[in-house]
Amino acid sequence: MAEGGGETLNLLTSLGLNLSPQTLTVLAVALFVATYAMILLEKYVHRTVAALLGACAVMVVGILTPTQAWASIDFNTIFLLFGMMNIVNVLSRSGFFDLVARRAMIITRGEPARVLWIFSILTAVFSAFLDNVTTVLFMAPVVVTVVARLGLRPMPYLIAVILASNTGGTATLVGDPPNIIIGSVAGKGFGDFLVNVAPYAAVATVLGIGLMHLLMKMRGDLAGAGDSERLRAALTDTTPIKTNPRLMKQALGVFAVTLLLFMIGHPIGLEAGLVALTTSTFLMLIADLTPVELFEQVEWTTLLFFMGLFIVVGGLEEVGVFQTVAAGLTGAIDGNIGTGILAVGFASAIISGFVDNIPFTISMASVLRELQVTLGPAMDPLWWALSLGACLGGNLTLIGASANIVVSDIAAREGHPMGFVEFMKYGTPVALITVTVALGLFYATFILRGG
Repeated sequence: MAEGGGETLNLLTSLGLNLSPQTLTVLAVALFVATYAMILLEKYVHRTVAALLGACAVMVVGILTPTQAWASIDFNTIFLLFGMMNIVNVLSRSGFFDLVARRAMIITRGEPARVLWIFSILTAVFSAFLDNVTTVLFMAPVVVTVVARLGLRPMPYLIAVILASNTGGTATLVGDPPNIIIGSVAGKGFGDFLVNVAPYAAVATVLGIGLMHLLMKMRGDLAGAGDSERLRAALTDTTPIKTNPRLMKQALGVFAVTLLLFMIGHPIGLEAGLVALTTSTFLMLIADLTPVELFEQVEWTTLLFFMGLFIVVGGLEEVGVFQTVAAGLTGAIDGNIGTGILAVGFASAIISGFVDNIPFTISMASVLRELQVTLGPAMDPLWWALSLGACLGGNLTLIGASANIVVSDIAAREGHPMGFVEFMKYGTPVALITVTVALGLFYATFILRGG
C-alpha cells in the first residue's frame, strides 16, 4: 500500500485491471448510489452495514487508499457526537431526565394540549443543546409512559416529539447532525448558527407545534385524558425518583462549561469536536463512573455510520465529482446568492425528506465547499439555507432524519408501531409549512440587508 496519493494495491490492480480516471469516476458514483439505495432499504440492510460496505468497496476498487479513506473522515464531527453522547449518558444516569419528566407531568395537569406543548418544547430545547438523536432516545420512552398513564393515544405525541426534535435541533451547531457536518466543513462556530439559523428555527419550532396542535385537534387526538381515577393517580404519584445529586451537579456543570466553550472557542481555534471530547473526558475523570459503564451506552452504530459515509463521499471528492457539481451550481445561480438560497434550501428540504438528511448533507457540504472557492465569503447564506432545508426537511417522511428512525424503533418496541403513511399525515404538512416560512423569512432578511 502506498501512502496517500500514490499507487494503491487493491483487488482490481492485483488482477491486472488498471482503471482509467473516467472508469473510477463512474465506479465512485455507482458505489455512492448503491450505498444510498441500501440505506433507504434499511428494512433489509442496516444503514450502518450499508455505509461500511460502501466504504470497503471504495477502498477495494482503488478509488481511495486506506490512508486516504482515514483522512476523509471528519473527526471533528465524530468527536463532537462521541463527547455529547457521553455527557448525556452521565446526565441520564444521574436521574436528571426522569426528574424533568416528573415535573413536566405535574405542570401539564393531565391536559392533552398541555402535554403536547410542554413535552414538545422540552424536546426542542434539549435537542438544540444536546443533539436531537440523543434527546429522542430518552424523551420518547418518557412520553410513551406519560401519555399511557393518562389514557391517551401515544402515536401523535411521539410524532410531535420527532417534529420538535428536528425543528429545535436546527437552531444550533450541535442540535442536528447536518449542522454538525456544516459547521465542520464550512468552519462555522456555535455563535454563527445562533445568529444566522436560530431565529428562523425558533419560528419554525413554535409554528410546527401550533400546526401539530391543530392537526391533532382535527383528528380528535386532544380528547380528555381518560378516567379521573387514572388521571389522579398519575398526577399524585409519589414514587421516589432515583437520583444522584452529586453526579447531576457534576454533569450539569460540565455541560454548562461545554456550551460556553462552544460559543467562545471557535474564534480562538477550539473546534466543537475537541471541546466536547475534552469536557466529556474530564467528566469521566471526576464522575464516579468507569469508561466501560459509559461506553456501553454510546451509539457506536451511529458513529460508524458517519465514518463509513465520510469515506464513500471522500471517494466522490477524490474523482472530482463535487468540483463538477459545484461548477454547474455556480452557472445556475450566476452569482445571484438570493436565487441560490431558494434553490439550495428547497432542494435540500425535498431531498432530505426521502434520502435521510445526514448523507445528503455530507454530499452537499462538499459541493458548497467547492463553490466557496469561487464565490468566497459572499456565499455564506447558502450554508444557512442548507442547514434550514436539510434539518427542517427531515420532517417530511419517516425516513427523513435519524431522530425519526430512532423514535420509530422505540415506538415499535413499546408496542406502538409507527406507519410511514401515518407519520406523513402529521409530518408532511408541518414540514412543508415550516420550511416555506423559515426559508421565506431567511430570504426576505437577506434581501432587506441588501442581498
